[in-house]
Amino acid sequence: MSEEVKKGLLGIVVDETTISQVMPEINSLTYRGYTVQELCDKCSFEEVAYLVLNGELPNKKQLRKFEKEERSNRKLSKQILSDISKMPKKAHPMDVIRTAVSLMGLEDKETKDNSPKANMRKAMRIFAQAPTAVAAFFRVRKGKKIVKPNPRLSFAENFLNMMFNRIPNKEITRAFEISLILYAEHSFNVSTFTARTITSSLSDIHGAITGAIASLKGPLHGGANEAVMHMMKEIKKPERAKSWLDKALKEKRVIMGFGHRVYRSGDSRVPTMRHYLFKVAKLLKKEKYTQIYEILEKEMIARKNIHPNVDFPCGPTYYMMGIDIDFYTPIFVISRITGWSAHIMEQHASNKLIRPLSKYKGQEVREVMLLNQR
Repeated sequence: MSEEVKKGLLGIVVDETTISQVMPEINSLTYRGYTVQELCDKCSFEEVAYLVLNGELPNKKQLRKFEKEERSNRKLSKQILSDISKMPKKAHPMDVIRTAVSLMGLEDKETKDNSPKANMRKAMRIFAQAPTAVAAFFRVRKGKKIVKPNPRLSFAENFLNMMFNRIPNKEITRAFEISLILYAEHSFNVSTFTARTITSSLSDIHGAITGAIASLKGPLHGGANEAVMHMMKEIKKPERAKSWLDKALKEKRVIMGFGHRVYRSGDSRVPTMRHYLFKVAKLLKKEKYTQIYEILEKEMIARKNIHPNVDFPCGPTYYMMGIDIDFYTPIFVISRITGWSAHIMEQHASNKLIRPLSKYKGQEVREVMLLNQR
């Protein structure tokens, strides 16, 4: 047995999946064989969520049934809403949604049932209720009344309405929906592997998604979109972008929103999200962020040959929509629940306990001395 240590499991293939893959030969991420670019061009987020969870794109009848199930499950219990309203206002929203999903598991009557049908029903409930929890804390933290979910609205429309008590125009809503499609799934990333590892012990779906949320919170994973906007706010204006980058690189700072473990020629999700970033900026007359974007993008490619990842255009897009920076990663959560759930069900269908080895580098075997001899 080889004792070579692969830090971060770099290059290790740990399992098979039918859900998604990054295809370097066409520089694209695919969900169930469809490129994300084409899905963004032709589908709603609900269609993509159905695809990720079920393996095929829905027909009209299947989509109506899926939408009806999602919309009918959006309400949270009075107990969970009460718990959210009592959470510390300074709490990070990722900690709130992590706790909320755990609370959902306490209330769910099927928590212990890991059968395929029960897991799909639970996945749909978590998928429907997570946006309600995120939006509720967004309102509570500002001292505003919680907005109830509206079953007449689409997934994206409903979430934005629960956040702002109004639905933005169609172009803004579509830009938000595109971000949900692009964040829905991404193979064996850190949070997905966390969910599959938890699932491999035959734990429940609520526990696995709770663990995935904790994993996603880190700035090297989901938290990168928040860090991007903090960086842009630090730069302040386009005229400062180059000098800021000079100083940051000299200090060997990590430039958030650039580089990716999997992509080497640029994140395939970026061109689509970049298009909508620029669209939103023009519509809202906030083009200084696209100017900063262009300067950093050009300079990082020229100096380091490092391309942006999807978090780079998502951060400023959400900021211009009026979404608080620390809510960016929870938005990632409400989308990625689809991917996590699909992986959890795939793990259950062909399970083996995930238990890697480690190479010991500690002390050799030694004698325990009595306390008065140490």
